[in-house]
Amino acid sequence: MFPGSVALQDPNRPAVIMAATGAITTFAELDARANALSHVLRNAGLKVGDHIAFCLENHPRYFEILWGCHYAGLIYTACSSRLTTDELSYIVDDCGAKAFITSKYKSEQAVELNSRTPKVKLRLMLDGTVAGYDSFEDTVANSPTTELPNRIDGVDMLYSSGTTGRPKGVKLGLAMTPLGTPTGLTALCQMLFAMDDKTTYLSPAPLYHSAPLRFTMTAQRLGGTAIIMEHFDPEEYLKLIAQFNVTHSQLVPTMFVRMLKLDDATRTNNDTSSLRCAIHAAAPCPIEVKHKMINWWGPIIHEYYAGSEGNGFVYCNSEQWLAHPGTVGTSINAVIHICDDQGNELPTLEPGTIYFESKAVFEYHNDPEKTKSSRDPLGRGWTTLGDVGYLDADNYLYLTDRKAFMIISGGVNIYPQEAENILINHPLVIDVAVFGVPNEEFGEEVKAVVQPTKMPTTPEQAAELERILKTFCRESLADLKCPRSIDFRAELPRHPTGKLYKRLLKDEYWKNAGRAI
Repeated sequence: MFPGSVALQDPNRPAVIMAATGAITTFAELDARANALSHVLRNAGLKVGDHIAFCLENHPRYFEILWGCHYAGLIYTACSSRLTTDELSYIVDDCGAKAFITSKYKSEQAVELNSRTPKVKLRLMLDGTVAGYDSFEDTVANSPTTELPNRIDGVDMLYSSGTTGRPKGVKLGLAMTPLGTPTGLTALCQMLFAMDDKTTYLSPAPLYHSAPLRFTMTAQRLGGTAIIMEHFDPEEYLKLIAQFNVTHSQLVPTMFVRMLKLDDATRTNNDTSSLRCAIHAAAPCPIEVKHKMINWWGPIIHEYYAGSEGNGFVYCNSEQWLAHPGTVGTSINAVIHICDDQGNELPTLEPGTIYFESKAVFEYHNDPEKTKSSRDPLGRGWTTLGDVGYLDADNYLYLTDRKAFMIISGGVNIYPQEAENILINHPLVIDVAVFGVPNEEFGEEVKAVVQPTKMPTTPEQAAELERILKTFCRESLADLKCPRSIDFRAELPRHPTGKLYKRLLKDEYWKNAGRAI
């Protein structure tokens, strides 16, 4: 299904409700506006399989952009609204976007992108205009709302960081299936989470992330209503559950932590009894936190481990997790293999690289080396997300580490090389290592250890140098990718060949944490 087929059955059913304002978009309105945008894009010369990018906040018209691109059979890239201009312009240019949509909220960056994204032929802006951009609202309003002929399902191409530190698009390929063809995620949501046309799905996260984007669209495919928070607030989140009789929601462990830190009265005074399913993913959840959430909400908490690549889906419900505390579940659609660096399979309980044996096909856009590194070295067709874990005797998977020192902070994947590449260019820095260290609320936070040209001799000097380097990093990278703290060393542990022993540094900060992630 898709919004148009839902609109035929129940045109006035809410498809989207904005949490802060209560503004409603019905399925009939969503379908009509998506049709109009699909005409705009086709008339601008975008053909089936072409690329488009957009960057905006959780906006009331976000879903008509998503579905309009989808109706036009395009490959669409949703970009983080927190990216720097350098990062954003790279993604828009790298994905080959022929059109770009943004909002007045991003107007300053939008102007800067004009000269840095030469492949873009159509630029639209919501809530106002700036030089180089036409009004999204006026353009769509002047376009027909009829269906394009012979519609093909579009597909997303979302970006994650690459081995070079630059973000890389996870390219799934256009399936060339007729619009509305059931997806694998649709079947999983029906089977595992009992989503249907009665679903009210509360999404508290930025819509440019893969899970919020794909799960909210799936809820709408099934005829459900999506409640969209502009920003997560723990108390407001609980109030919304009661206000809209929310049945389903997806969170990250950081959100659990923030809700658990509310006072008892706030937690107990908000009725969460309508919730039938609370899904969490994106980051490991501390065992104690998950125990508390199950005790509070009951056995309605579901967990999965997967990636934008779609090569595997590991799942457990509350009962399974309570029987195997700390697990991320068992595989639903692939065979899991745990291998050493040479590709040899390892025995039960021994950690190694997690490989999925499945029919899924993906590659990293414009990065053959990263694509190659995701493949089984022995050529058996298995693929990996680069994570390390082990299987127990019951075939439940446990994550133990991140192979490339990827940092997961509050459910967001951060690759430290991006910050390293910036900091090493500062004239006061000789050497630098960036990695994740324990953070009770976010799971991990970004830490830098720097070898400066001159070691600070007083706390005041160290504080001033730390401030300078943090400011320098934030001028080029999104804040969440930059170090929260910086320590200084006279020398970093490197092999004579130049290899940095980052593990030695990281272990110092994790030895008392009682966990590996």
